[in-house]
Amino acid sequence: MSEFFETSVFFGVLFSILSYGIGVLLKKKWKLAVCNPLLIAVVLVILFLAVSDIDSSVYQEGAKPISFLLTPATVCLAVPLYEQMELLKKNYKAVLIGIFCGVLTSLASIWLLAFLFELDHASYVTLLPKSITTAIGMGVSQELGGYVSVTVAVIIVTGVIGNMFAETICRIFKIHDPIARGIAIGASSHAIGTAKAMELGEVEGAMSSLSIVVSGILTVIGASLFAKFMV
Repeated sequence: MSEFFETSVFFGVLFSILSYGIGVLLKKKWKLAVCNPLLIAVVLVILFLAVSDIDSSVYQEGAKPISFLLTPATVCLAVPLYEQMELLKKNYKAVLIGIFCGVLTSLASIWLLAFLFELDHASYVTLLPKSITTAIGMGVSQELGGYVSVTVAVIIVTGVIGNMFAETICRIFKIHDPIARGIAIGASSHAIGTAKAMELGEVEGAMSSLSIVVSGILTVIGASLFAKFMV
Protein backbone atom coordinates (compact mmCIF):
# COMPACT_ATOMS: atom_id res chain seq x y z
CA MET A 1 0.00 0.00 0.00
CA SER A 2 2.85 2.39 0.87
CA GLU A 3 4.47 1.71 -2.52
CA PHE A 4 1.19 2.51 -4.26
CA PHE A 5 0.99 5.83 -2.40
CA GLU A 6 4.56 6.69 -3.32
CA THR A 7 4.05 5.97 -7.02
CA SER A 8 0.57 7.50 -7.29
CA VAL A 9 0.41 11.21 -8.07
CA PHE A 10 -3.22 11.93 -7.17
CA PHE A 11 -4.27 9.27 -4.66
CA GLY A 12 -3.47 11.50 -1.68
CA VAL A 13 -5.53 14.33 -3.16
CA LEU A 14 -8.44 12.05 -4.08
CA PHE A 15 -8.56 10.43 -0.65
CA SER A 16 -8.48 13.85 1.05
CA ILE A 17 -11.35 15.12 -1.11
CA LEU A 18 -13.30 11.89 -0.57
CA SER A 19 -12.87 12.16 3.21
CA TYR A 20 -14.05 15.76 3.16
CA GLY A 21 -17.00 14.82 0.95
CA ILE A 22 -18.07 12.20 3.49
CA GLY A 23 -17.90 14.90 6.16
CA VAL A 24 -20.12 17.20 4.08
CA LEU A 25 -22.71 14.45 3.63
CA LEU A 26 -22.74 13.67 7.35
CA LYS A 27 -23.12 17.37 8.15
CA LYS A 28 -26.10 17.69 5.79
CA LYS A 29 -27.74 14.56 7.19
CA TRP A 30 -27.38 15.14 10.93
CA LYS A 31 -26.65 18.91 11.10
CA LEU A 32 -24.61 18.46 14.28
CA ALA A 33 -21.66 20.68 15.21
CA VAL A 34 -19.49 17.62 15.77
CA CYS A 35 -20.07 16.58 12.15
CA ASN A 36 -17.74 19.29 10.92
CA PRO A 37 -16.49 18.25 7.45
CA LEU A 38 -12.87 19.15 8.18
CA LEU A 39 -12.93 17.31 11.50
CA ILE A 40 -14.43 14.23 9.84
CA ALA A 41 -11.81 14.36 7.08
CA VAL A 42 -8.95 14.61 9.61
CA VAL A 43 -10.28 11.64 11.60
CA LEU A 44 -10.76 9.50 8.48
CA VAL A 45 -7.26 10.26 7.17
CA ILE A 46 -5.68 9.46 10.55
CA LEU A 47 -7.59 6.18 10.79
CA PHE A 48 -6.65 5.25 7.24
CA LEU A 49 -2.95 5.94 7.80
CA ALA A 50 -3.00 4.01 11.09
CA VAL A 51 -4.76 0.96 9.64
CA SER A 52 -2.76 0.85 6.40
CA ASP A 53 0.54 1.55 8.20
CA ILE A 54 1.43 4.32 5.74
CA ASP A 55 3.94 6.92 6.90
CA SER A 56 2.43 10.38 7.24
CA SER A 57 5.23 11.91 5.14
CA VAL A 58 4.21 9.67 2.22
CA TYR A 59 0.60 10.81 2.45
CA GLN A 60 1.68 14.43 2.85
CA GLU A 61 3.71 14.25 -0.32
CA GLY A 62 0.75 12.82 -2.23
CA ALA A 63 -1.62 15.50 -0.91
CA LYS A 64 0.79 18.38 -1.52
CA PRO A 65 -1.35 20.00 -4.28
CA ILE A 66 -4.06 20.69 -1.67
CA SER A 67 -1.54 22.39 0.62
CA PHE A 68 -0.36 24.45 -2.33
CA LEU A 69 -3.89 25.85 -2.77
CA LEU A 70 -4.08 27.04 0.86
CA THR A 71 -2.38 30.40 0.24
CA PRO A 72 -4.35 31.46 -2.86
CA ALA A 73 -7.56 30.34 -1.16
CA THR A 74 -6.75 32.63 1.76
CA VAL A 75 -6.00 35.52 -0.62
CA CYS A 76 -9.41 35.05 -2.25
CA LEU A 77 -11.00 36.04 1.06
CA ALA A 78 -10.19 39.63 0.05
CA VAL A 79 -13.16 39.56 -2.36
CA PRO A 80 -15.97 39.74 0.25
CA LEU A 81 -13.94 42.38 2.13
CA TYR A 82 -13.77 44.55 -1.00
CA GLU A 83 -17.52 44.24 -1.42
CA GLN A 84 -18.05 45.62 2.11
CA MET A 85 -15.44 48.39 1.88
CA GLU A 86 -17.90 51.22 2.61
CA LEU A 87 -19.09 49.50 5.77
CA LEU A 88 -15.49 49.01 6.84
CA LYS A 89 -14.68 52.71 6.35
CA LYS A 90 -17.61 53.72 8.56
CA ASN A 91 -16.60 51.40 11.38
CA TYR A 92 -12.82 51.15 11.03
CA LYS A 93 -12.06 52.29 14.61
CA ALA A 94 -14.32 49.69 16.19
CA VAL A 95 -13.00 47.03 13.79
CA LEU A 96 -9.32 47.69 14.55
CA ILE A 97 -9.89 47.89 18.30
CA GLY A 98 -11.89 44.65 18.21
CA ILE A 99 -9.16 42.79 16.32
CA PHE A 100 -6.47 44.16 18.64
CA CYS A 101 -8.42 43.00 21.69
CA GLY A 102 -8.90 39.56 20.12
CA VAL A 103 -5.17 39.13 19.47
CA LEU A 104 -4.24 40.40 22.93
CA THR A 105 -6.72 38.03 24.56
CA SER A 106 -5.34 35.06 22.61
CA LEU A 107 -1.71 35.80 23.52
CA ALA A 108 -2.48 36.61 27.15
CA SER A 109 -4.54 33.44 27.63
CA ILE A 110 -1.67 31.30 26.29
CA TRP A 111 0.77 33.04 28.64
CA LEU A 112 -1.55 32.41 31.60
CA LEU A 113 -2.05 28.73 30.73
CA ALA A 114 1.68 28.25 30.19
CA PHE A 115 2.32 29.81 33.61
CA LEU A 116 -0.32 27.67 35.36
CA PHE A 117 0.83 24.41 33.75
CA GLU A 118 4.54 25.30 33.99
CA LEU A 119 5.27 24.78 30.30
CA ASP A 120 8.82 25.15 29.02
CA HIS A 121 9.66 28.00 26.65
CA ALA A 122 9.51 25.88 23.47
CA SER A 123 6.03 24.56 24.32
CA TYR A 124 4.87 28.04 25.26
CA VAL A 125 5.91 29.71 21.98
CA THR A 126 4.49 26.74 20.05
CA LEU A 127 1.00 27.73 21.23
CA LEU A 128 1.26 31.51 20.77
CA PRO A 129 0.24 31.56 17.06
CA LYS A 130 -2.77 29.24 17.57
CA SER A 131 -5.35 31.73 16.29
CA ILE A 132 -3.75 32.80 13.01
CA THR A 133 -3.61 31.12 9.63
CA THR A 134 -1.22 28.20 9.18
CA ALA A 135 1.02 29.92 6.64
CA ILE A 136 1.90 32.68 9.12
CA GLY A 137 1.74 30.57 12.27
CA MET A 138 4.36 28.10 11.06
CA GLY A 139 6.85 30.91 10.44
CA VAL A 140 6.19 32.47 13.85
CA SER A 141 6.64 29.16 15.65
CA GLN A 142 9.84 28.34 13.81
CA GLU A 143 11.31 31.80 14.41
CA LEU A 144 10.60 31.65 18.15
CA GLY A 145 11.95 28.11 18.57
CA GLY A 146 8.68 26.23 18.89
CA TYR A 147 7.56 22.82 17.60
CA VAL A 148 6.22 23.67 14.13
CA SER A 149 4.33 20.39 13.59
CA VAL A 150 2.52 20.86 16.92
CA THR A 151 1.74 24.46 16.01
CA VAL A 152 0.06 23.30 12.79
CA ALA A 153 -2.06 20.79 14.74
CA VAL A 154 -3.04 23.42 17.32
CA ILE A 155 -3.99 25.93 14.60
CA ILE A 156 -6.20 23.34 12.88
CA VAL A 157 -7.87 22.33 16.15
CA THR A 158 -8.49 25.99 17.02
CA GLY A 159 -10.06 26.63 13.62
CA VAL A 160 -12.26 23.54 13.75
CA ILE A 161 -13.52 24.39 17.24
CA GLY A 162 -14.26 27.94 16.10
CA ASN A 163 -16.11 26.64 13.06
CA MET A 164 -18.13 24.23 15.17
CA PHE A 165 -19.14 26.50 18.04
CA ALA A 166 -18.92 30.10 16.76
CA GLU A 167 -22.63 30.43 16.06
CA THR A 168 -23.60 28.84 19.37
CA ILE A 169 -21.26 31.08 21.37
CA CYS A 170 -22.58 34.20 19.63
CA ARG A 171 -26.10 33.08 20.46
CA ILE A 172 -25.27 32.40 24.12
CA PHE A 173 -23.64 35.79 24.64
CA LYS A 174 -26.26 37.54 22.50
CA ILE A 175 -23.81 38.90 19.95
CA HIS A 176 -26.09 39.88 17.09
CA ASP A 177 -24.15 42.64 15.32
CA PRO A 178 -22.68 41.14 12.11
CA ILE A 179 -19.47 43.19 12.34
CA ALA A 180 -18.80 42.05 15.91
CA ARG A 181 -19.52 38.44 15.04
CA GLY A 182 -17.23 38.50 12.02
CA ILE A 183 -14.34 40.07 13.93
CA ALA A 184 -14.70 37.63 16.83
CA ILE A 185 -14.68 34.60 14.54
CA GLY A 186 -11.83 35.75 12.31
CA ALA A 187 -9.58 36.91 15.15
CA SER A 188 -10.00 33.66 17.08
CA SER A 189 -10.26 30.91 14.47
CA HIS A 190 -8.66 32.24 11.23
CA ALA A 191 -9.64 30.82 7.80
CA ILE A 192 -11.51 27.74 9.02
CA GLY A 193 -13.68 29.90 11.26
CA THR A 194 -14.14 32.37 8.41
CA ALA A 195 -15.85 29.61 6.42
CA LYS A 196 -18.52 29.56 9.14
CA ALA A 197 -18.65 33.38 9.19
CA MET A 198 -19.45 33.37 5.47
CA GLU A 199 -22.32 30.98 6.15
CA LEU A 200 -23.71 33.45 8.69
CA GLY A 201 -23.69 36.38 6.25
CA GLU A 202 -21.73 38.55 3.82
CA VAL A 203 -20.79 41.15 6.44
CA GLU A 204 -19.62 38.49 8.88
CA GLY A 205 -17.51 36.89 6.16
CA ALA A 206 -15.95 40.21 5.11
CA MET A 207 -15.05 41.26 8.66
CA SER A 208 -13.69 37.81 9.43
CA SER A 209 -11.52 37.94 6.31
CA LEU A 210 -10.09 41.27 7.41
CA SER A 211 -9.45 39.89 10.88
CA ILE A 212 -7.31 37.08 9.46
CA VAL A 213 -4.90 39.54 7.85
CA VAL A 214 -4.69 42.07 10.66
CA SER A 215 -4.57 39.38 13.36
CA GLY A 216 -1.71 37.70 11.54
CA ILE A 217 0.33 40.91 11.45
CA LEU A 218 -0.42 41.80 15.08
CA THR A 219 0.34 38.28 16.26
CA VAL A 220 3.74 38.29 14.54
CA ILE A 221 4.59 41.40 16.54
CA GLY A 222 2.79 40.39 19.73
CA ALA A 223 4.16 36.84 19.83
CA SER A 224 7.72 38.17 19.64
CA LEU A 225 7.00 40.35 22.68
CA PHE A 226 5.13 37.71 24.67
CA ALA A 227 7.87 35.16 23.98
CA LYS A 228 10.13 37.24 26.23
CA PHE A 229 7.72 36.94 29.17
CA MET A 230 8.73 33.32 29.72
CA VAL A 231 12.35 32.25 29.21
